[in-house]
Amino acid sequence: MKRRPMNSIRAVTLASALASCAALSMAKDWPTWGGGPSRNMVSSDTNALPSEANIEGVGEDGKVDPAKAKNVKWAARLGSQTYGNPTVAGGRVYVGTNNDPPRDPKHAGDRGVLACFDEKDGHFLWQLVVPKLASGKHEDWEFTGVCTSPAVDGDRVYAVTNRCEIVCLDAAGLSNGNQGPFTQEAEYLADKGNPPVAPGPTDADILWRYDMRDELGVFPHNMTSSSVLVVGDRLYATTSNSVDWTGKHTPSPDSPALICLDKSTGKLLAQEKSGISRRMFHSNWSSPAYGTFNGKPLVVFGAGDGWCYGFEPETLKEVWRCDCNPPQYRTGKDGKPVKYQPTAAGSPSEIIATPIVHENRVYVAIGQSPENGDGRGAITCIDGTKAGDVTSSAVVWRNDTINRSVSTASVANGLVYLADFAGFVYCLDSATGKEVWKHDTQSRIWGSTFVADGKVYVGNENGTLTVLAAGREMKKLAEVDFAAPIYSTPVAANGVLYVATDKHLYALQNQSEK
Repeated sequence: MKRRPMNSIRAVTLASALASCAALSMAKDWPTWGGGPSRNMVSSDTNALPSEANIEGVGEDGKVDPAKAKNVKWAARLGSQTYGNPTVAGGRVYVGTNNDPPRDPKHAGDRGVLACFDEKDGHFLWQLVVPKLASGKHEDWEFTGVCTSPAVDGDRVYAVTNRCEIVCLDAAGLSNGNQGPFTQEAEYLADKGNPPVAPGPTDADILWRYDMRDELGVFPHNMTSSSVLVVGDRLYATTSNSVDWTGKHTPSPDSPALICLDKSTGKLLAQEKSGISRRMFHSNWSSPAYGTFNGKPLVVFGAGDGWCYGFEPETLKEVWRCDCNPPQYRTGKDGKPVKYQPTAAGSPSEIIATPIVHENRVYVAIGQSPENGDGRGAITCIDGTKAGDVTSSAVVWRNDTINRSVSTASVANGLVYLADFAGFVYCLDSATGKEVWKHDTQSRIWGSTFVADGKVYVGNENGTLTVLAAGREMKKLAEVDFAAPIYSTPVAANGVLYVATDKHLYALQNQSEK
């Protein structure tokens, strides 16, 4: 197989990829990671989506030559590394990237960026530019940018930045003035010790911010990665609490891995107290999901200790936990515990993918940071109606023939679609977990499968967007060469397919639908 070499810069971001989703999106917009709270990467958009495209007519600046390009509605220039996943709502498209090159000369140097574009034509609207942490690359890796998918709720945008903070933004940016109560954008945009940077109409309007390092003592490793979950008046987010640069010590073992905030004020309402940070292997990079199980609502979280948890939404009190590592990954043939070894194929793994919720069940895969390479993986289907340690009572099925995965599953019409990091796409029977078919994309997969319009879309590190037919018969419909790595997940909204490469965001639409 032709594989692109890995490096530690890419490895950290993962969760953007890292990371993934469950349950049908009920709107044609795609306003959050997974389309909705259940995080299922399946769209209900009934518009016909393209199976093929040609980007040869797209310039470095994003301008499209319609005589050469095919099925490209518009394209926009991003930074030089993009791990964030697009979200689309209210006529705007949002994506996380970096500041290389700067879009605005007043924002110079390495920064994280959340960029906002007009859904209609890709016109740039505004950006949140986030200075890097002064503590350096082991907490905020160079040129990685903002890695997470923002969540759009009405006229508010919620995002996790590279500075380990949760921010609430005005969807209109500063074009309609500073709405407050946060009015210190000029100070925020400057590095500490530097003079304030006066914001303009193409900058973000921050309404409030919650700094998880200052408030909770959280220590991120390389990157902060979580997509905010919005449920009613509450927000849920992963803290990215991690080990330090040695990979062996946890600087803040009592800090929570999952928290709940008031969406209007950013006030802390609850935090998990299950002791996840004391048991985690590397980091907490997964994103929370939400669903009801026999009428009982739960927040579901895949943690850095390799267990999946169900929490009561109001208090984040633990309802159940399930070990998603098969027993042989935890205990060797000699009966002794197997130590976590990042480069060892036989090591246990954490959960980086997002668990998805579908019909009283949870589907989630285990994996490690991409920097650690391949190894044994597994996907587990959990009965979410149980309570307590449900490892032996609620595992409906487990398939341990897959490799490590950082990808979120898609469940539709009795089938589970999942990618592993080695580059394989699996179709499994959702009732039994048995393999229906498998396809090799020939390069590593950081993002997730996306199901829409009877198709399965998935991108890989070699820049190939593979389009497969959804269903029990393995059928490759097309391969589109984007000539640049695809680390995020393709998504669709309002009849348009969005694909982000490291440097560009493409809006693809059937020419007959234009």
